Formats: sequence, C-alpha cells, structure tokens
Amino acid sequence: MSVAAVTRRRQVVAVLVAVAAGFALTVLVFYPGYITVDGEYVYAEAQAWRFGDWQSPAMAVLWRLIDPIAPGSLSMFLLTAILYWGSFAILAVLALKSSIWLGFLVPVLALVPPAFVFVGMIWRDVQFGFIWLFAAMLAFAAASTTRSGALPRGVALALTGVGVLLRPNAAIAAPLLAIYTIWPQRFTLSGAAGLYLPAAALFIGLVPLVYYGVLGAQRQHPLHSILVFDLGGITHFSGQNQFPVSWSPEQTNLLTTSCYDPARWDSYWHMDPCPFVMQRLESREDRLFGTPRLLAAWLHALAANPLAYLAYRATFMRQFLLRSNVALPVWDWEETDSTYTRNRFFTAVLWLHNALQPTVLFRPGLWLVLSAVICALSLPWRHKTAGAFALAVTSCAVLYVLSYTVLGVAADFRYAYWCVLAALSGLVALAMAASDSRTARFSGSPATDAELGASASTPHQ
Repeated sequence: MSVAAVTRRRQVVAVLVAVAAGFALTVLVFYPGYITVDGEYVYAEAQAWRFGDWQSPAMAVLWRLIDPIAPGSLSMFLLTAILYWGSFAILAVLALKSSIWLGFLVPVLALVPPAFVFVGMIWRDVQFGFIWLFAAMLAFAAASTTRSGALPRGVALALTGVGVLLRPNAAIAAPLLAIYTIWPQRFTLSGAAGLYLPAAALFIGLVPLVYYGVLGAQRQHPLHSILVFDLGGITHFSGQNQFPVSWSPEQTNLLTTSCYDPARWDSYWHMDPCPFVMQRLESREDRLFGTPRLLAAWLHALAANPLAYLAYRATFMRQFLLRSNVALPVWDWEETDSTYTRNRFFTAVLWLHNALQPTVLFRPGLWLVLSAVICALSLPWRHKTAGAFALAVTSCAVLYVLSYTVLGVAADFRYAYWCVLAALSGLVALAMAASDSRTARFSGSPATDAELGASASTPHQ
C-alpha cells in the first residue's frame, strides 16, 4: 500500500473517531432523549395504533416500529443521533478528499449550538431535518463514487418522501431534494424547472394517500388552524370581524386589538387572551372548525381585505425571521421530576442555549440569508458533485422556510431547523467545490475542467 493511501486511511480513521466522540457527547448530554408535548401525543398514538392527522401519523408508525429496541424516548433519540452524526460522518469523509482541514472542521460544525442543542428533542421538525439531511448525504456519497449508487439514491428518494409525511408543508420544497437524489452528479436548472410541478403534485398527493388511505388517520383538520390564524390576523389589521359568527362587544374589541399574537395562533386556541374563539368555533351549537363554512369565511375575508392579509402575514414573517422566539421547550424542565434537570452535562448546554438564544444565531433570518448566499455562490459549480449538493440543499431550505409565509401558524425556531442543517452542510460543500476548482486550475487538467463545466462565469476565472 502506498504512503498516500496509508495517510488517507489514517485521516479517515481520525475524522471518524472525532465523529464518534461527537456521538458519545450527544448521548452524554441528551440521554435518554426528551419527549416534547407534541412528541407525547405521537407516542400515545403509536402505542394505541390509532392515528390523527394533527401530528404526523407517519412518525407514530416509525416510532412504533423502533420502540421495541429501546422503549420510550430512547429509541427515537438513538435514531435521531445516528442520523445526525451519520450524516456529518459522510460529509467529513467526503470533505477530506478536498481538504484535510475541511474534513476535520465538519465534526466541529456539527457542535454549533443552533444545530447541536436540538439533537435530543423529539419534535417532528427535528426528525424531519435529520431525515432530509441523511437523504441528501446518501445522494452526495453516491455521486462521489464510481459505482452506480442506485441503492443509496433510491433510499434517499424514499427518505425525501418520509420527510414530507413528517412535515406536509415540506412538499413545496421536496421536489428540489428529490431531483437531486435522482441525479446527484449535477443540478440542472432547466431540469429542476421542468420537473418541479409534477414532483410537487406527487408529494402533495402522497400525504392524503398515506395518512387516510393507508393508515386511516382521523381527520382533525390541522389546515383549519391556518384559517383561524388568518381570520384573526385579518380581523386585527382590518379592524372588522372576519369570523362567520357574531361576538359580544367586549370580544370584538379583543379580536381587533389584543388577540393577535404574531408568534403563535394559540391565543385563539387555549392561551389568553382569547381562547373563546376556538371554544366558539368548536362548540356544539356552531361547529364551524373543520367545515366548509370556515373555509368560505376565509375566502371572503381574503378577497375583501387583501392588504390586511398581507400586513398580517408580513408581521408574522418579521416575527419568525428576525425576532427572538421559542427555541427549546425550557419551561418543561422547571418541573421537579424532569430527567434533564438532574443531568449536569445537559444543564451546561442549556446554559449555553439560554445565553445564545436571544442572539442572531437563533434567528431564522440569519440561516435563510446564509442559505440563499450559498445557493447563489454554488451556481457556477452546479455541474460538480459538491456544487450540486450545496445548490440543492440550500435552495430546498430557502423554499421550505418561505413556505411559512403562507402556511405558518407559529414562529418557533424549530420550524427553520432544516435550514440550519442545510446551511452548515451546504457551506462545507461550497468550500469543497471551491477547493476542487482551485486544484483543477493549478493542475490544468482538461478532464476536470470539462467536469466542472468551466466558463467565464466561474469566480476563479
């Protein structure tokens, strides 16, 4: 074996040891995993094998399948940690081919607080992000080998669909990731444009097919939470009641002045000051929630008050992208019986989270802008494997975050978590593409230049 091959093997072993240390640290900090309030509903449905569509029934099925391995939170936590560090292990090994320092930087990036602090949280937004990250990494690895890579690309495509089943609004962004998993060697803009709408239709259709056709989930009308939030927001900004019911003068005044909270729709549901809204909409007398009457009222409000709707949605996105919002569910750890309050390793991470959460690191706007910049910078290298990866995951993340402009009902940081993962991994891939391009220029290899699709638009020319 040549000296270069031995050195290469040692580098791979060293970087995998670093990744394994990161995995061990994750277990030390987050063991046995934290079931959030949403996670409790999912786990209960998994145990009962009865599903609703408010949370993801697909996540309940997944949890039921892996639960015998380590019942409760531990099974989902271990899967989450394996997906997370497995993804960064693939990225680190691939990055070593371009640069030694870049390969060893990857495990460090995996410890960046906005990414790392969520690894122990059992929230479908977190598991969704890890599943899509692992899918993208499988395709990236397949594109970087001389073998056909049909199996990993097929698994990556299937995982893309699983991600949509966990987070149905991801169907809007899924086509970009799916197209990449099928053709990971390059990312052609014309191909993505031509296949986007058919692929989006397939992913949108996948949700009801699996939820209701396969799993027989009960319809709990989660989309109507968007209608309620919209009607409340339009009422606030127009100064006129848009709900299809009459309220008392006191309630009407609250609806137009105090009820609207740009951070969440819960103020109309079960939190002060206006839980009377959902109580009325779900009351036995009115029964409006989940009916065509509520949809008709929404359509009428939208047509009659488009400027109020735009103002309300702009206010929500400003809250979501630019302001400090809920990240970890820290209020749950105030309970005396909380497992995490007795873990000194987790309390250290929690202290770091509390210090950084008000800063720009925990603003989705930062990660959206970073993803958009990486996306733009990757365009000249889209015909190269690393450039195609960077372009695909960051463009997918940008579209996913922007979907909340219309579909968002809460401004929690976790809704942008996929964007954090995409930005970190895309940044590494962009550096790989730049390094490989620089090496190709200095070597003057015609074959490499042809692979890169070199042109006058390349930044190094």
